[in-house]
Amino acid sequence: MAKNIAEQIVEMLESANVKRIYAVTGDSLNHLNAAVKKSSIEWIHVRHEEAGAYAAAAEAELDGFAVCAGSCGPGHIHLINGVYEAHRSHVPMLVIASTIPSEEMGMDYFQETNTIKLFDDCSHYNQMITRPEQVQRTVQTAIQHAISKKGVAVIGLPGDVSELDAEEATTSNKIFRTNPVLRPSDEELNRLADLINESKKVTLYCGIGAEHANAEVVELSKYLKAPVGYSFRGKMSIQPNNPNEVGLTGLLGLPSAHHAMHDADLLVLLGTDFPYDKFMPVKNKIVQIDESPERLGRRAKLELGLTGDVKETIKALLPLLSEKTDTDFLKQQLEFYEKVKENQLTYVKDPGTENAIQPEFVTHTLDRLATKDAVFTVDTGMCCVWGARYITGTGARKMLGSFNHGSMANAMPMAIGASLAYPGRQVIAMCGDGGLSMLLGDMATISQYKLPVKIIVFNNRSLGMVKLEMEVAGMPDNETDMVNPDFAMIAHAMGYPGKNVHQPEEVETAIRECLEYNGPYLLNIFTNPNALALPPKIEANQVLGMTKSMAQLMLGGKMEEVLDTVKTNYKHIKDIL
Repeated sequence: MAKNIAEQIVEMLESANVKRIYAVTGDSLNHLNAAVKKSSIEWIHVRHEEAGAYAAAAEAELDGFAVCAGSCGPGHIHLINGVYEAHRSHVPMLVIASTIPSEEMGMDYFQETNTIKLFDDCSHYNQMITRPEQVQRTVQTAIQHAISKKGVAVIGLPGDVSELDAEEATTSNKIFRTNPVLRPSDEELNRLADLINESKKVTLYCGIGAEHANAEVVELSKYLKAPVGYSFRGKMSIQPNNPNEVGLTGLLGLPSAHHAMHDADLLVLLGTDFPYDKFMPVKNKIVQIDESPERLGRRAKLELGLTGDVKETIKALLPLLSEKTDTDFLKQQLEFYEKVKENQLTYVKDPGTENAIQPEFVTHTLDRLATKDAVFTVDTGMCCVWGARYITGTGARKMLGSFNHGSMANAMPMAIGASLAYPGRQVIAMCGDGGLSMLLGDMATISQYKLPVKIIVFNNRSLGMVKLEMEVAGMPDNETDMVNPDFAMIAHAMGYPGKNVHQPEEVETAIRECLEYNGPYLLNIFTNPNALALPPKIEANQVLGMTKSMAQLMLGGKMEEVLDTVKTNYKHIKDIL
């Protein structure tokens, strides 16, 4: 029996080792759905396509490639936020955007959209299939773009086309996963070696591009007596087994990394496209090494910009370097880092009070009790801060989040993809109450597929990061408060245990019970809404802004709230200043 185009596409996805498709089925997707049912691929029926795209993005980051789909019109429009996330995080993902019948295109038909325009800004490849002869070449080219360029490829698929008889193409339908050796030229490496050799104080700063170069980074740092800072995305791979690490910088970071970067004669950026140029030094020399040359120099003024894989570049560079013997700079930075870590520990020792449990204490406890190979997902906002500062990299742990796109509501759906990709691993979603509320329906997906996801809700009854942003800008926060449902009760309604935690002394037992439970579990922890997350360097105008906002709150009769905020955060500001 002849196969149709939908079956041909699914057959190609099977050959590309695709294990599942995240989607909400419906009209224009029905033939694809029927083809999937007859294959080895699993159709994951999410409740919202945005959640499906986030789940696919998480699977793609962990497993190398993933697929999501959306039906015509609103179905594939719902994908867009998660698609942006995958593309901006440089993870290979295929999007199948099914569309209205091809004969109705351009007629303002029911649910008509232009997929080429819609996905143009968040894809490396974006084409519409309209004829059977296109199918194999288009699908092969789309997947090849996704895995080679590390981003999203989109296929528009009209519902009527998917049921046409398939035709075999004469071109290749195989997927080629290449692994070239990429490093700077010998002349460029010699220039870099000269810069390093003539610099007395060198700091290394690593991003996700150095993920597979932990051993090489450590060897280089020891040879140069160089402290090592890292980005949030780089933390899980660069922190472990690294005696010279000094933490991360940026909005979520620590003063120690900021200090080491600014005090160096030479800063070497390894595999990072760190977006916050205000945290970059301007007075010392900077070198950037990245596998994508178009990224060179867009975050800092460079002395030298080189294209190369971090691991291969360091291996080729080391023989050209002179080992440094002066350890003064490294010792100073490590001593400062120890003080910063001691300061961090003072926060985790404060458990908080009833309904105002300190999130630092919660995260530190979670870090201590989680397995050494746990996968953490973090919601954008305050959960990112606590994850960045208190979840420890072990070399086997992973941490996923919307680090580049910065979207709310990503943690829970990303945990779905992570749990399906790594079924034997502990998966922990660190959710804000705002984030969890936004895509609440997909808590049912966790139950439907019996995924042992652990949801830890940092319930501060507010949009905490937005509130802080407003206060720092000198405005009293407005409409950031949240009147939440009982999340634990919702978990019970979804089919798995949920527990409310109001007292600090309940935290450790509750987290232990949650992590040890054989199945999904939700902990709704009532955290301190006034817990402060300030960056490692505070500008004078930020302090002034906080003062203004507090004064306006007092004038508005909110003296008790002001006193609580000042009491909670005075030490944080004092320590950083």
